[in-house]
Amino acid sequence: MPTLSAAVERGNPDELLRIVDALCERRSWEELLELKDRCLEAADRGKQLWGVAEHVDYRLALEAPPEWAGPVVVSGAGRFTIGPLTEVAASSHTWSEISPHLETGPARQVVAQERAIRGDAVDEAGGEIPLQLQPWEPAYPVATYHDRSAEFPPPDLPDLLEVELQTASEALEDPDSLEALEGLVTTWTTESNGRSESFAVSGSARSAVAAFGLTHARMVEIPFATAMAVMAWAGASGGAHGRRPGAAAGRFAAWWAVAMLTDSSWPPDPIDLGSSGVSLRWYAWSDLIPPTGWTLHLAVEDPTEGLGWAVSAVDAV
Repeated sequence: MPTLSAAVERGNPDELLRIVDALCERRSWEELLELKDRCLEAADRGKQLWGVAEHVDYRLALEAPPEWAGPVVVSGAGRFTIGPLTEVAASSHTWSEISPHLETGPARQVVAQERAIRGDAVDEAGGEIPLQLQPWEPAYPVATYHDRSAEFPPPDLPDLLEVELQTASEALEDPDSLEALEGLVTTWTTESNGRSESFAVSGSARSAVAAFGLTHARMVEIPFATAMAVMAWAGASGGAHGRRPGAAAGRFAAWWAVAMLTDSSWPPDPIDLGSSGVSLRWYAWSDLIPPTGWTLHLAVEDPTEGLGWAVSAVDAV
């Protein structure tokens, strides 16, 4: 292997990434950190090697022992890696392993949430939502990270069936609920090519979907837990080109959406929020054109109050 200093001076990112692979294979974490420092110093001198340095952080967070992974997980790090380092590190280290090596602060809290989502017992002061999955929550879909790629599986949904929609009711002003639903895909619409639209109506979920100008759609009722998984998946995703917020952000966005739809206080009581969410009827839907790219089509109905909401969001490459 060429000396690190000589390789950095040549400034060839492909060569340097091959060196990163070799150092990871050898588990030479100290040399890997030295390579990162040399790349950052060279970047200060005008060499375009910041991407290699970020990739080193990513590989340390993913593959290194917790005493090496923890220190790279700090707020603002990994802005251009495949996923947030909080989620990357949490995907491959248990809370008991990595928590002694995390600084106090926001990044530590996010890692705690990420590990809670993965079923860890997290002994940590919580934030606005609990660090334990509630009985009414699903097994959220989580990311799987590899050295140069990642998998972000969507939740499984039942088949949608074509239905005739009810006549659209007059749209209602419900900015908190609609902003919360569209907030699930903020990254798609602000950092990528996504677009979103939502409606609140006096009526059913079908009449809320009809507010998009449709007379027919494909719909299926889904359990509340499935709806939570769908919302959390959307909130965690970066869409086609955006920066992935991560599973912890997705779960938070899903809780916030339920709180706004049910007029719950914030921070919510977890038992009350679950009861309120179960009392609503939830639907996955789409128009009659098969969806492509990243999509969120969700409709909600409050049968007691006679209210319906629907959101449509699409992002494409």
